[in-house]
Parts: sequence; structure tokens; C-alpha cells
Amino acid sequence: MTIAKRRLAALLGAVLLLIGTAGCELRQAMYDQEKYEPLEASAFFADGMSFRSQVDGTVARGQLMLDEHFYQGKIQGQLAETLPVAVDRQLLERGQERYNIFCAPCHGRTGAGNGMIVQRGLKQPPTYHQQRLREVPVGHFYDVITNGFGVMYSYASRIPVADRWAIVAYVKVLQLSQNLEFDQLPAEDQRQLQ
Repeated sequence: MTIAKRRLAALLGAVLLLIGTAGCELRQAMYDQEKYEPLEASAFFADGMSFRSQVDGTVARGQLMLDEHFYQGKIQGQLAETLPVAVDRQLLERGQERYNIFCAPCHGRTGAGNGMIVQRGLKQPPTYHQQRLREVPVGHFYDVITNGFGVMYSYASRIPVADRWAIVAYVKVLQLSQNLEFDQLPAEDQRQLQ
């Protein structure tokens, strides 16, 4: 390589380095532009705050939840006795899938309260098959999933509303599966057990 070519290559390298550096500076300047962080003080507004409170009477998109039964598991402030969704095979399969993901680690696959966390030494949750929990309204289970209870934390941010109801339906199926009397079984199942 001749001296002229080396100088040209060095010059091109320097130009590319300058262009690359300028791009980084521009990007950094865009990132560091002046802006207010949430709850930061501001001299612009009379109250000294940078954020504005929500206008009275407005509802953010996706937050209009008028159906108390569906969104809160209550009817006129009382725990719902019925599910607000139609129960079919698809709902129960979805409930089983979600139950196995979110609930079985503590409550076990059958709802007996013997999940993996209990086997690892954490506190045992109550069995779904005790008389008290077989008699509570379905809204109770929805409320516990939504708000938590005892050492169980809220799953509201992790499980969508429709999936919470699917889990509740599946819990009721688990309770039925463990507590049916022989004469309550279909005739075909009775024949198999005889």
C-alpha cells in the first residue's frame, strides 16, 4: 500500500469516526432532552406540580367497569352466588389450565392444599373440600383471587377477569369431583364402580 493510500484510508477512518460520534451525541441529546418526570415539581402550573389530575367524571380507556357481578364478584355489594359467565367445556378447560399454572403450586392439582410449596415447607393453604369452602358463594373465590387472602397475594395484575371466573368454575368442579355421593353419579359411572 502506498503512502497516499494509507493517508487516504486514515482520513476516511477519521471522517467515519467523526460521523459515528456525531450520531451518538445526537442520540444521547434526544435521550437527555428536557422533560418532566412523574410527580416532579414545576413552576409552570399554579399548584407547583408537573402532572395534571384526571378531569372529574372521565374514565380511562379500558377502565369502565359497570358490571359489578363480572368485575367485582358481587351483586349489590354481596358476594355473588352465581357465575356471570356461561359454563361450558371450553371455560372449564381454560380454568383447569390457569388453575394448574397459578393455583396448583400451593393448592395442589386436586385442591387438597398439598401443592409443591407445602412440600417445600411453606404454610399449607386450606383444602377446597372442607365444608366451609364448599358452602361459600362463588364470589368468595373470585374475591380471594382478585384481592388475596391471608398469605396469598392478589392475582389481579396477573390473571385477567375472565380467567379468574374460569378458575372459579374449575374450583367448583374440583369440589364436586371430590364430594359426590354414590347415588349422585351418572348410572354409567355407578356401574363401573360396582
